[in-house]
Amino acid sequence: MSNIFIVSWDCTGIEAVLDLTDYEKERTWAILQDQTPPSRLNEIMGHLLLRARANPQRHYEIYTMQVEEGITDKDVREMFEQDPQGSADLIRKRGTKIYSDRVNIKERLIV
Repeated sequence: MSNIFIVSWDCTGIEAVLDLTDYEKERTWAILQDQTPPSRLNEIMGHLLLRARANPQRHYEIYTMQVEEGITDKDVREMFEQDPQGSADLIRKRGTKIYSDRVNIKERLIV
C-alpha cells in the first residue's frame, strides 16, 4: 500500500502538499459501486493549474508522487525544508509531471 500526494512548488519554495490517498480510496469504491466518483480532485487541480498559469514568472511545477504508507504531508514538507533542490530533483525523477514552467539555466537567453 502507498500514499499519493500532489506536490506544487515554485522558485520561492514548496507551496502545496496534498494527500490524495483518501480521495483515491473514495474514487475506487464509487467506481466499484457503479456510482459517480467525487470531483474534488478536478477542483484541486483546477486551482493549482490556474495559480501556476497566472504566475508564470514563478516557474511552478506540479507533480503527483507515490510514497510508502506512513509518509505524511508533514514529512514531505520537512524534506523540502531540509534539502529543497534534492527534493525537487527526486520528485522530478520519480513523480509524474502534471505541469511545469521550469526554466533550465542552460536554456535562458539574455537579449
